[in-house]
Amino acid sequence: MECTVSLEGLSASQYGQLKYACAFVDETITGIDIDGDTLRITHSSPLGNAVIEERAKRLAERFSKGDFGFKENILFEHRVNVPSRGDIIAELVEKKIIKVLEPGMFIFREPFSSLMRFMDDSFVAKIARRFEGLKEEHYPAVIHADTLNKTNHFTSFPEHIHFLTHLREDLDVIEGFSQTIREIGGWKQDAPLDLNASMPKPKFTMNPSTCYHCYEGLQDEVLEGDGITVTAISKCHRFESRNHTDFGRLLDFSMREIIFVGKPDYVKENRLKAIEYLKELAVEWNVDSWMEIANDPFFTNDFQVKASFQRNQEMKYELRLSVPYLDKSIAASSVNFHSNTFGNAFNIKFGKRSAVTGCVGFGIERWVFAFLAQYGLDETRWPAAFREQYADWQKKQF
Repeated sequence: MECTVSLEGLSASQYGQLKYACAFVDETITGIDIDGDTLRITHSSPLGNAVIEERAKRLAERFSKGDFGFKENILFEHRVNVPSRGDIIAELVEKKIIKVLEPGMFIFREPFSSLMRFMDDSFVAKIARRFEGLKEEHYPAVIHADTLNKTNHFTSFPEHIHFLTHLREDLDVIEGFSQTIREIGGWKQDAPLDLNASMPKPKFTMNPSTCYHCYEGLQDEVLEGDGITVTAISKCHRFESRNHTDFGRLLDFSMREIIFVGKPDYVKENRLKAIEYLKELAVEWNVDSWMEIANDPFFTNDFQVKASFQRNQEMKYELRLSVPYLDKSIAASSVNFHSNTFGNAFNIKFGKRSAVTGCVGFGIERWVFAFLAQYGLDETRWPAAFREQYADWQKKQF
């Protein structure tokens, strides 16, 4: 079945966000396309076209321009006539450099895996270590649901959450589960499973963002001086439905962050420095890129208010790298200012005031994907500075 929704009255700049969000309208959706000012959804839902259309219209209303408007601004551009326009994903698969386990979940092999480590080391050496007093931390891949609740993630991005649970601590449940699996010939995804009977309410989720653990670690503390700067890399997890088929949208990905916590001036000044350092690196590596005002893809009914506030206050910038063969771009880094949102949520103080926070994020896999999309696998075609730095880095590896 196919239903159509008119996009008349919706800002063209928001078509992409609406298309992304419509993947969560119904689990039977097999295709979402935008044709001019019409949204087309292919599905096999027993609910019928009317329900799917109503849900899509509800999202369109949520994402509509409304009375708030979106502040648009390009902060920086470094445009390059890059040499590659080939389908890099297809080439990486053909050469067995990546193994696709399912959409959004890959095994990475050489040289992709080495490029990931090289880029992460470079982000630390060229950007993070330029901040005085930098501390490095290591975080788990899971996070308490109570902690995630303090970040408002459950109400802002509920569609992304991966819940973790386990079999109940009950011998009958455990033995019964094991016997059932044995009888049906092993785990079968479509076999019925009474989750309420066999599993407790989740206490943990997979961590969706590196910086949350930093704030959790500072909970109820009073900071000394102007603030602290922390860097960490962790595996992050976000469920993005059929959007995992899009370039760079991974189910499981590596995120390096540099996190600032402290007085407003400390965080704002370091954020401005981070923007300059990131621009310098984009030019040094000669990647086709630009930095622009952005907003988080809030999924809630107050999307327009939150997104417009972020843009108009310039609280989020994204460094976007072009993907030539798709004629599109991908956000590879972001520079964020959260005001005192997390300071209040986690009771982090300097003196009697709540701390403010900001962070710089680097999507490691996205950086490598976009770089290879622009320059290919032939190292002789890579920018000289990048090629030389990568060669020097390789010599230092065991």
